[in-house]
Amino acid sequence: MLFNSYAFLFMFLPLTLAGFFWIARFGHEAAILWLVAASLFFYGWWNPVYLWLILGLTLANFAIGRQLGQAAAQGRPRAGRVWLILGIGGNLGVLAWFKYANFAVGTVNALAGSQLFLQTVVLPLGISFFIFQKIAYLADAYRGLAREYKLSHFMLFVTFFPQLIAGPIVHHGEIMPQFMARATLRPRLDHIGIGVTILTIGLFKKAVLADSIAPYATPVFEAAARGEPLSLLVAWGGALAYTLQLYFDFSGYSDMAIGAARLFGIYLPLNFHSPYKATNIVEFWRRWHMTLSQFLRDYLYIPLGGNRHGPLARNRNLLLTMLLGGLWHGAGWTFVMWGGLHGVYLIVNHAWGRAAAALWPAGLLPARLGRLLAWGLTFLAVVVGWVFFRSGSFAAALVMLQAMAGCNGVALPNAVAVQLGDLWTLLARAGVGTYLGGGATFVLTWVWIAALLPLILLAPNTQQIMASARPALTAFGGSDRHALPLLPWLAERLRWRPTRAWAIAAGLATAWSVLALTRVSEFLYFQF
Repeated sequence: MLFNSYAFLFMFLPLTLAGFFWIARFGHEAAILWLVAASLFFYGWWNPVYLWLILGLTLANFAIGRQLGQAAAQGRPRAGRVWLILGIGGNLGVLAWFKYANFAVGTVNALAGSQLFLQTVVLPLGISFFIFQKIAYLADAYRGLAREYKLSHFMLFVTFFPQLIAGPIVHHGEIMPQFMARATLRPRLDHIGIGVTILTIGLFKKAVLADSIAPYATPVFEAAARGEPLSLLVAWGGALAYTLQLYFDFSGYSDMAIGAARLFGIYLPLNFHSPYKATNIVEFWRRWHMTLSQFLRDYLYIPLGGNRHGPLARNRNLLLTMLLGGLWHGAGWTFVMWGGLHGVYLIVNHAWGRAAAALWPAGLLPARLGRLLAWGLTFLAVVVGWVFFRSGSFAAALVMLQAMAGCNGVALPNAVAVQLGDLWTLLARAGVGTYLGGGATFVLTWVWIAALLPLILLAPNTQQIMASARPALTAFGGSDRHALPLLPWLAERLRWRPTRAWAIAAGLATAWSVLALTRVSEFLYFQF
């Protein structure tokens, strides 16, 4: 079931919420079982056949978690390691089959010229997220940080619908104590008001902003996949449109997940914090898909050795972590390339950080200019990475990048050129060409880019707008020293308050968003 659907907004969510608080009068266990049943219904709405998968994995991980908890309590680390390896291996094996079996067979056939055949394996929704969540639970149980004695409680931890399909990846110790608090069983108007507001902001981002700019990205990437030569401005328009679509799509989902959970009095962790304001790639990954970044750091990068064994080992661990992170996002070499690019970016970032003090004298550039240049380089690197992320093949990505580099020249739609008057004369002398058709699409693409890019760079994000209401489990722990600054006057003017003006604004945004729900539009991260 999609968050941005009539079924979710007007049936499932209000009925689940009302049912939870009504049943909670009969005790904790009844309320928990209601939420488990509702969450399984939510997941099974897409394809009930995969309920067996999530139920089977839940039972298996619960049993292994019990063994890990006993081994930790009894001081038997060797037995714990065996169970941990068994649990992680089993989870990764299931993920590998559903996500990478077809990819592996296709790769073998391409390299060996073989004719191996495997019937298409359909990827269950959210499998990457709930597998990682289970792995984190097993690791925490092995360390003695998480123990769950009741199957119903563990099922709620795994299936709680706001974070089931696309995160955030949560830890047992973050969520279950909240459900166990007696205050959670009673509805609170402040939680409901805050939750509805955050949910509305997220829905507006998805239904109005992301889905409105998506039609200007998709045709460009499809043309590149067909091998059509694109002009510089068309290619950059498509790449930037996708960059903005993905931002508002994922940011919108993250807001809706946090808002839906808050209706029940549950705080989810932040997963998104203005990543395009970052002035270096390390800061970008502190702000983009934050719970995944933390998972990869805690359960892959640090176990590999982190930065404990010198720069060379650290660079190897960074590259391997990002390559696997790229592969986690999708079964394709373009995703591996995207992850590898970001691994290289991180290595270069660390190398520059060490060398900058010696090679770049302090005060050589004004601080604001230096920050702006750093942002521009970081943003350019991110956009280039998104080209591989979005493209279906290396060939299509290279077509896009060649066009973005100006290899096919610069051209404007003829209908646009004739409106430029004397300016067009100068552009034509400079070598700018024209082509027939596509004038309206070209103009609308750049109008949307011109409207949305300043919005993500200058306006406060949802967490900053809702700061007085503690919107998430924790506030962003990073520093804004490595990001574009927030405009204080704008942040203050947009700060949320429980006022009539904000209620009217939220109502209008909701109405606009609901009217925009004219077609099924999945969140982009559902496919991962």
